[in-house]
Amino acid sequence: MNILLIGSGGREHALASALAKSPLCERLFSAPGNPGTAAFGQNRPDLDVADHGAVLNFCAEQAIGLVVIGPEVPLVAGLVDSLAAAGIRAFGPTKAAAQLEGSKGFTKDLCAEYGIPTAAFARFTDREAALAYLADRGAPIVVKADGLAAGKGVVVAETLDQAQVAVRAMLSEPGAEIVIEECLFGEEASFFALCDGTRAVPVGTAQDHKRVFDGDRGPNTGGMGAYSPATILTPALERTVMETIIAPTLAGMRARGTPFTGILYAGLMLTAEGPKLIEYNTRFGDPEAQVLMPRLAGDLVPALLAACDGDVSGIAIPFDESRAALTVVMAAAGYPGAVMRGSVIRGVAEAEADENVIVFQAGTRAEDGRLLADGGRVLTVTALGTSMMEAQARAYAAIARIDWPEGFCRRDIGRRAVAREVAGGGI
Repeated sequence: MNILLIGSGGREHALASALAKSPLCERLFSAPGNPGTAAFGQNRPDLDVADHGAVLNFCAEQAIGLVVIGPEVPLVAGLVDSLAAAGIRAFGPTKAAAQLEGSKGFTKDLCAEYGIPTAAFARFTDREAALAYLADRGAPIVVKADGLAAGKGVVVAETLDQAQVAVRAMLSEPGAEIVIEECLFGEEASFFALCDGTRAVPVGTAQDHKRVFDGDRGPNTGGMGAYSPATILTPALERTVMETIIAPTLAGMRARGTPFTGILYAGLMLTAEGPKLIEYNTRFGDPEAQVLMPRLAGDLVPALLAACDGDVSGIAIPFDESRAALTVVMAAAGYPGAVMRGSVIRGVAEAEADENVIVFQAGTRAEDGRLLADGGRVLTVTALGTSMMEAQARAYAAIARIDWPEGFCRRDIGRRAVAREVAGGGI
């Protein structure tokens, strides 16, 4: 079949590499795509994915049998609904179900209704009421913008002053809404489940690094690196997550008449009381996809089709459990703030000379035979190894071969996993 992949980031480059390997994939189109996805099929930068009519016409013209939607914005905008109405298989949740990512308040209310473990919270549209709540609760405390914010709409305030500044900024626009919640303590992990509206099967774990600087300092970002598997998520903890978080979420969404189909990505805090939900994403993460896809030991496409067709009961997405993957994001100077575009990147081919290294492209563009930076998070350098320590060493060795003075990266991605490995935990 012909497959259309929606998106242009490092996640989509990783997904393109997995989709193109499938014997079921005859032709792969990426809209708009990037220089990395072009190696696996045809980019269509001319296709406006926000124009649902244009996407439907393209699918008809190219006999598209499956549409895979990478980013959250088209999901929240209801692209799956438009495709499904036209009889086109689309992997991802409907607009109503995508509220699990599109509205933090929606998800917190669902947690409260169905007893899903999460941080205590309150929702606000009124600034003075929010400030009064802060004064009563104190710090540390977490302030979140309700809607999509590309991973940057969260402030973990260590002081009351920081929290007040965040509240004033987030509620400065008419119609804005925020969630204020208790600050959970523990280690974060990411858990992925493939869902068909009724059932779910686990499809891997990872650990992201959200803060921009080493030592988990600085503002939150879309993610500065990740590794997989997240060894802190033991089989027993994974069962707990499935039973206490994923299953009641699916039951609640189905009861509300908005069944969830697609990838449910649970961002977790592993607290002393057990796993608690921080937030949901309703698609493969970025940069988590860049460590999940290289560890695939089977065909991704049948699993996506099974979810679209409403039955994942016989599906398993196998991973190479003998291999660890670690990815480091190279970002443009100034990220997550304003960045300069157009600087030249050299050395990607040299970095990929190691067969265990893949440089996934995100914020890049090709121009006159050169690769140029064209975003905040620009490259994700992924390495595989028989241990996390080996994968980490390979990733940073590859970064040393990339010539891009205008870029920067964290130097401590995977430190917790490596420390556990040194202590005898294995991959």
